[in-house]
Amino acid sequence: MSWKNSLFKSLLLSVGSVFPLNACTTIPGNAVPVRPFDLSRYLGHWYEIARLDFKYERNLNNTTADYSLNPDGTVRVVNRGYNYVTHEEKEAVGKAKFAGSSDEGRLKVSFFGPFYSAYNVIALDAEYQYVMVAGKNLKYLWLLSREKTMPDSVKQAYLHQANAIGYDTAALIWVEHNR
Repeated sequence: MSWKNSLFKSLLLSVGSVFPLNACTTIPGNAVPVRPFDLSRYLGHWYEIARLDFKYERNLNNTTADYSLNPDGTVRVVNRGYNYVTHEEKEAVGKAKFAGSSDEGRLKVSFFGPFYSAYNVIALDAEYQYVMVAGKNLKYLWLLSREKTMPDSVKQAYLHQANAIGYDTAALIWVEHNR
């Protein structure tokens, strides 16, 4: 093996130890992805009901997510929202794919080239109308609904589950849908 190959492999191992390749597929310690999970039933339009705030959704309301199948089997993700500070519509288009088994609600989503983030479906009703999605850690949580509202009984059950996992549900932002 040449010194260049050896150096290259050493660099890859070093980078891999600093930036684990499985980082995008992580899930908070006490969370469990939904199984069985049927992607075909999950596709379609969702309204964001609540979220833990983060920079890419800061100051957004009327936020939605649309999921459709790409020809290569990945999922096309289109997130939209209205920035009530700048009065601008925002849109982000990305793709998602399974992080493990296709019958488990563990996906990874990318809006920035080869960089993926965890998208873990951790609660989902039998009719695929309401969902709770966890990110890679306790800083990322979303409650979504097929309608602009979510029944209080579902909301309370999801909040109870999120609290048990360790989420600070008092920090959730409850999204307005008024446009």
